[in-house]
Amino acid sequence: MTYSYQLNRKFSFTPVVKSNICQGSPTRNTIAPLRDNRSFIIAPYFDNRKNKMTRVISIVHHKEVKELYCWFCHPANGQIHISKAEIDVHSDRFDFPYATADLKCLEPRDWEPRYVSIHWSPTGDIDQLPKFEIRNRNPEGSLVEFTVCISTMFGEYNNVLQFVQSMEMYKILGVGRVMIYKNSCSPLMEKVLDYYIAEGIVEIIPWPIDSYLKVSTYWHHSMDPKDIGYYGQITALNDCIYRNMYRSKYVLLIDADEIILPGKYPDLKTMMQNLQGQHPGAGVFLFENHIFPKTVFTPTDMFNVTSWSTVPGINILNHVIREPDRKNVYNPSKMIVDPKKVVQTSVHSVLQIYGYSIKVPMDVALIYHCRVPLQAALPRESLIKDTTLWRYNLSLIASVNKVLQQIT
Repeated sequence: MTYSYQLNRKFSFTPVVKSNICQGSPTRNTIAPLRDNRSFIIAPYFDNRKNKMTRVISIVHHKEVKELYCWFCHPANGQIHISKAEIDVHSDRFDFPYATADLKCLEPRDWEPRYVSIHWSPTGDIDQLPKFEIRNRNPEGSLVEFTVCISTMFGEYNNVLQFVQSMEMYKILGVGRVMIYKNSCSPLMEKVLDYYIAEGIVEIIPWPIDSYLKVSTYWHHSMDPKDIGYYGQITALNDCIYRNMYRSKYVLLIDADEIILPGKYPDLKTMMQNLQGQHPGAGVFLFENHIFPKTVFTPTDMFNVTSWSTVPGINILNHVIREPDRKNVYNPSKMIVDPKKVVQTSVHSVLQIYGYSIKVPMDVALIYHCRVPLQAALPRESLIKDTTLWRYNLSLIASVNKVLQQIT
């Protein structure tokens, strides 16, 4: 099928010939490869914060992908509107050849498209290309105060006890939704996820990125020269922000072994009301990461729950000793963001924002991060006891027991 075109705006075309290419269902795949195998479409989102455009979250080869086009189709009359995508590769690529990219496409002036296809040319046949529904045009779904974005779950993840404890802590602190970009997990972990899906707090986004690219479990290409870092974590985080832009007041960008733990306030809502009141123009709140080594235990019989001993994973209540800050070493932050103010994000900071970022003092809140130590050689007396987590022990133990009774 061939069309002739008339230029009507910069990088924007309307074909003279009409053909109803809008028929058929949009793709349900989270990751959709184009025929060039250098471009992978995640999802398009309507974004009218600056220009009326469709922003397509994608993964592209940063050198080899030079030109892409958005083909919008009118569902009623088959009219096609084509605009050349501005390919905006995110700056935090960490030397991997594939990176997160925004394909920014101007929309037609006279009608609002519901669907779009991505093509490497402004001419040709797109009947075989996947069609995507443009999200956020008419936002649907329940509005919650806080959504946690966890990316990515991979490596047959099986840290069941710590995951359940983290989930129950999120709920105690006021989280209403947890989105997990899942690549792989153990059968027992699958049961846990099914429990939380049925409860209504967890949404799973399938993330089969290793079906298309060679993925690294490291953050920098020099550490593991593959196609993309950390199972495409940065792409998943950006998608999660846009997916929840009108469904959540705040979004927490953290890992499954991390909890943003308030020190001065009983829950996240009270904390954020105060922080936002002090900084009304802020859209990003940065929290210091603090390592609570899983190899260092606090002797106590209070939290050695017998029924937990057969569950794989870490009991965070036994780990309330943290490593001190290292003065000459960068301490990465994690974030709570207002999704409507974020344009692009990385893992530890945002790349583009409407507004500004603030660093939250650690006495207000910190990242409780229970994992392998970073300063394993430190003597015990150099570590710092921090029992903030124990404030929640009674409700946490009761809720964890309830979950484990259902899944084990």
